Amino acid sequence: MGVTDPAGPVMDRDEVDRALARLGAEHEAIETSLLALQDHAGRRLLEGAELTGVTRERWAAADASITLLWAYFDAYTGALRGAREIRARRRWSSREDLVELTDLLRGESVTVAGSVAATAGTPALHGGPGRLSERFSLSALVDRMNELYAASLDMVVASDAVWSALPARIDLLAAELQRTRRLAHSVGVRPGEHPAGDDLERITRVLTRLRAEVVSDPLAYWVAARGSSAPGGGRPDTAVYDREARALEDVRREIDAVLTVRQDAEQRLVRLRDVLSRADRTLAEARTARGEVLAKIAATEVPVVSGPPTVLQEQLAAAAEYRRHAQWHRLSPLLESLEQKAEDELLRARESLTAVTAPLAVRAELRGRLDAYKAKVARHGLAEDPFLTERYDAARRMLWSAPCDLRVAEQAVLRYQRLAAELFGTGRVPGPRGPEDGGGPGA
Repeated sequence: MGVTDPAGPVMDRDEVDRALARLGAEHEAIETSLLALQDHAGRRLLEGAELTGVTRERWAAADASITLLWAYFDAYTGALRGAREIRARRRWSSREDLVELTDLLRGESVTVAGSVAATAGTPALHGGPGRLSERFSLSALVDRMNELYAASLDMVVASDAVWSALPARIDLLAAELQRTRRLAHSVGVRPGEHPAGDDLERITRVLTRLRAEVVSDPLAYWVAARGSSAPGGGRPDTAVYDREARALEDVRREIDAVLTVRQDAEQRLVRLRDVLSRADRTLAEARTARGEVLAKIAATEVPVVSGPPTVLQEQLAAAAEYRRHAQWHRLSPLLESLEQKAEDELLRARESLTAVTAPLAVRAELRGRLDAYKAKVARHGLAEDPFLTERYDAARRMLWSAPCDLRVAEQAVLRYQRLAAELFGTGRVPGPRGPEDGGGPGA
């Protein structure tokens, strides 16, 4: 839509002809814009919709503005037609004609009945609503039409954009929701029995309410662009839709997890039984080892070995019961918890066995060390040394007797090692040694 030239002195014939040509092009542009607005899909939808909220309020104003726009356009058309008729009287317009044309083209020559503006619900440009008529210059009338057109088009375009974007997306999400609900029902995920079932019910309620609100009040879901004066500048507000779409995706993942449980539940239960059985056997071995340690090792504190936890066996039995009755939604979290607890229990049993058998491992290490040094002594030709033989026999008696005092036995092994190391350093085969040489039982 165009803007006319400001008012000026009496126009000559060339100025009049140029002004009429410009006004004719402007008239055509205005008419094209109004017809496009009249045929706009969003406007037709607004006319037939049962609107609520802010959209109903703004459409009432926009509909009145569109009515007023046509009234202004008719007045504009009449003024242009009158100017053309005056100019067509003579080939060379007289001064009186030029004065009249100047007043018509630049002065406040267009009159619009006040009842039109009042009917449209739009306040008059000049004065209060009680005036019987309004007078405009062609320039002011075009500015007024531009203002009303921009506001009306903005409202129509925004509503149409929301209707074009959100309802179709909501319908697609609702269809996906229905498929998910059927799948959830097949695996026992139902409202009141599983959180995912409750989430599906909530998403259904939110989407139903959201679609009804979007259809009846689209402008409630429109975010205008900041700093934009163009009609329809902004975007649909999809925050609620996006949140529910993410929630449905979370539910789908939960359903997939339940389906996975249904497919491999038996294998997981077999693995769980195996892990718990190994833990029980390890604990039994630890209890047996503890009795052996108490019998064979003296002056040693051996940790107590606890029995297998009955709660895990009870939960395993419950898991098997859930599988037997196809309660996959309950089996899924229970299996995940049991798998971790079973691994922890097996680790605890192994640690208990290691702690219990530690004294036996120490004794075995001392035995191995003693035999290794005996072999080394033989390689050096000292196998017949009486002092080495005496210390070896003393250490061996301690290590192979029950109960064995590990502290005393370790000292005996160390004495044997030290004597052997001394003899290795001299490079000789020692003869008989007395107490003063560090030999004998008192050494």
